[in-house]
Amino acid sequence: MANIKLRPATINDLDLLLYWDKKQHVIDCDPDDDWNWEIELNRDPEWRDQLIAMLNEEPIGFIQIIDPHNEETRYWGDVGEGKRAIDIWIGEEEHLNKGYGTTMMQLAIERCFQSPDVESILIDPLKSNIKAHRFYEKLGFEFVEERAFYETACYVYELKRIPGIK
Repeated sequence: MANIKLRPATINDLDLLLYWDKKQHVIDCDPDDDWNWEIELNRDPEWRDQLIAMLNEEPIGFIQIIDPHNEETRYWGDVGEGKRAIDIWIGEEEHLNKGYGTTMMQLAIERCFQSPDVESILIDPLKSNIKAHRFYEKLGFEFVEERAFYETACYVYELKRIPGIK
């Protein structure tokens, strides 16, 4: 496993996140979102973690973990308690296809399941993003449904906690 650690994102990451947002491979994964970084990096709601993935001392990616039941925009709709949802991307093309995304997701999954109240994790890759579907399926996520989020066709996947595993 690559030497990747997660740290909280701060307003000091603003320029980097704005730069990554302009990268074509990031746009291809998330074409519609305006993350309002200038505002959101200064907020710390209980229902959200925004994290920078660090490879040694270099920032290489971003992860957001939310509690979709309590998230204020209601993006996921009426979701029961005991779930988390993850957004993830790698910033620079040179870091793609090196296993870093897998390590980042493993760290995010571990973080989610640290809470005994979390029963499952949701993700919503674009319907057209076949590579992402395979990536999440390899990590154990199961297809739930096709769904439109803000008129964008996505697949919803879920990873359930394995009973008896803490």
